[in-house]
Amino acid sequence: MPDQPHLPASPTPPTSPTVPSYPTALGASDPKRITLLGQDLAEDIMGSVGFGELAFWLATQRRPSPGETRVFEAVLAALADHGFTPTAIVSRLTYLSAPDSVQGALAAGLLGGGSRFLGVTEDTGHFLNAVVTSLGDDRPAPDDRPAWDAIALRTAQHSRDAHELIPGLGHHLHKEGDPRTQRLMDIAHEEGVFGPHLTLFEAIGRTHPSVLGRTLPLNGAGVCGAALADLGLPLPLLRGFALLARTAGLIGQLAEEIRTPVARDIFASVEQHSTPIPPSPASPEE
Repeated sequence: MPDQPHLPASPTPPTSPTVPSYPTALGASDPKRITLLGQDLAEDIMGSVGFGELAFWLATQRRPSPGETRVFEAVLAALADHGFTPTAIVSRLTYLSAPDSVQGALAAGLLGGGSRFLGVTEDTGHFLNAVVTSLGDDRPAPDDRPAWDAIALRTAQHSRDAHELIPGLGHHLHKEGDPRTQRLMDIAHEEGVFGPHLTLFEAIGRTHPSVLGRTLPLNGAGVCGAALADLGLPLPLLRGFALLARTAGLIGQLAEEIRTPVARDIFASVEQHSTPIPPSPASPEE
């Protein structure tokens, strides 16, 4: 049989592989330029936009007004550092144990931000937002104090009947009033961003004694949550903003620990004053 002529193979239909796409309005880079939020990072942001303003902008993807920035930065200042709290102590002790790991010391402190420390900001924002949202079109005018007091009274009664605490109410030290609370409310008023969450929180402060039978202060962490909610910041991120503020405080704690160390004394005090006791097995109910 004669050789068959060599025919080219039939062309394979071109394939159209799916090209992955990862959309983002945040940072992007090419060989000559870095953009952030649609702005030229070097030319439009660096030296022109403060860190607090940028943090707000990153979280909301809208640039805050000067008044919003002032309130937001006041919140960050209010939450930055509270002295030798558990988060500060654990950061210092972690640095004592691993001075080669500043990131570990910072992370240790941030991981301690929970329901008792820092988490109140988030809890208060969610609590107030649930009430404000439930009002719908029946939300009173901002200056209708009797109507807001009635809402606050119902809210406090519901919490009491459900045996639930009102987040943001009470403080272990500032029994006569948290100095941050009124100041932050004043700033929000000055900047025209005193919204329904702060209005409700203020009303709870006025009305709760008639329900609980005692007067508790509105604490600073709670008023920060109300202010952040009024600024329209994402509720799931409220604790994140508290942690952003506390990061600065923890850096300060570590800087002081380097200059004036106390962690070794804390460790030695606990070690020297530990008291051996007999084992006490836990019961299934515990």
